[in-house]
Amino acid sequence: MRLTRRQFSKLSALSLGAAHVPRAIGGQEPPRIGYCVIGLGRIATHFLEGVRNSQHSKITALVSGHRDKAERIAAQYGVPRESIYSYEEFDRIGQNKAIDAVYVALPNSMHAEYTIRAAKAGKHVLCEKPMAISSAECHLMIDACKAAKVKLMIAYRLHYEPITLKTLEIVRSGRIGPLQAMEAANGFNIKFGEWRYTKALGGGGSLFDVGIYCLNAFRMFAGQEPIGFQGEVATIDRDERFKEVEENVSWLMRFPSGALATGASTYGADMAGFYRLHGAYGWLQVGTYTYQGQHLQGRYAEEPHRDAKRIDIDETNQEKDPMHFVREADHFSQCILQNTEPKTPGEEGLADLRCIEAIYKAAGAPLHA
Repeated sequence: MRLTRRQFSKLSALSLGAAHVPRAIGGQEPPRIGYCVIGLGRIATHFLEGVRNSQHSKITALVSGHRDKAERIAAQYGVPRESIYSYEEFDRIGQNKAIDAVYVALPNSMHAEYTIRAAKAGKHVLCEKPMAISSAECHLMIDACKAAKVKLMIAYRLHYEPITLKTLEIVRSGRIGPLQAMEAANGFNIKFGEWRYTKALGGGGSLFDVGIYCLNAFRMFAGQEPIGFQGEVATIDRDERFKEVEENVSWLMRFPSGALATGASTYGADMAGFYRLHGAYGWLQVGTYTYQGQHLQGRYAEEPHRDAKRIDIDETNQEKDPMHFVREADHFSQCILQNTEPKTPGEEGLADLRCIEAIYKAAGAPLHA
C-alpha cells in the first residue's frame, strides 16, 4: 500500500503518541503532575504537545491575555473553562488543586514576577530560559521558591536530549582528553515586530535569546564556572529592530582548567547553531540547538590516553519535536513526584545570567546602571 505524505505524517504522529502513552500499573494510570501554562506563544505550543505525549504530566490550566485563544487551546487539551485565567486573575491558581506546577513561557522580563507569584501560590515552577534579565532577579526567584518549599527548574531542554547526553558522557570519560578549546555560534535574522529586541521585554539582544545556548554548553562541558571574560557587541543593520539592543555579540571565556571558549550570536543573519569541543585526544561537534535533529560528529580515543585507538562517530537523534519537551516535562514531574532536585535548577539559570552580565561588562556595554 502506498501512503501519501499526509498519511505518513499522520501515522508518524500517532506512533510518537503511542510510544509515550502512560502504562497502567495494576489497572491504574501512573500519577501525573498537572501544569498551568502561563503565556500561549510559540514556545508554549511545543510544551503543550510535549505534555500531551508524556507519561507523568498533563495540562490542567492556562493563563493568557487572549480569552478566545485560550478557550480554543483549552478545548484541544481538555482544560476546563473555569481553569482558564487572565493575568489579572493569576493569583487565583493557588485555589486550584488540579495545578501542581506552572510552566512560565512569558517574555524574559516577566519570568521573575510570575515565578515568584507562582511560588507564593504554592506551585512548583518550570521557567523558560533565560531565567530572568538579571542575576539579582534570579536570586529573588530562587529565594521565593525555597521560602515556599516548591521546586524551581529552568527549561534547558538540551540537558535531557540523547545526543547532548552522549557528548557529555564522552567528554566526562576523558576520551577526548583534557578540553583545550571550545567554539560555538547561534543566530537568526529576527523579524520586525518581535518583543525579543525590546529592552523592556527581552532584557538584551541575541545573547539572551540564542547565544545562551552556546554559553550554557561551554559551562556544561567544562564542568566549571568561567573566571575570565572578553566581549564585543556590534550593530550593523541600522533599522528599528536595533534601537534598544545590540545585533551581534562575540565573546571569549577562560575556565580554571585553562580551557578557552569562543562564542558568537546574532539577530542579523541565519547563523547555523553548533558547538565544537577540542581535546588533547580528539574532537566532537554537535549541530543545531533546535527542537530536533541534533547531529554528533567527531573522533575520540577508545581509552582515555594519548596512544589509544581512535573512534570515529557520526550520529543523529532521529526523534522528532516535541520529544525534547516530553523529556523535559517528565523529568520535572518525576522530581516533584519523587521529591528530588532537577538537573537544571534555578542555580543553573543564575550562573548563565552572571556570565551574560560579565560579557556585557567586558564589552563596555553593562546591562544595568
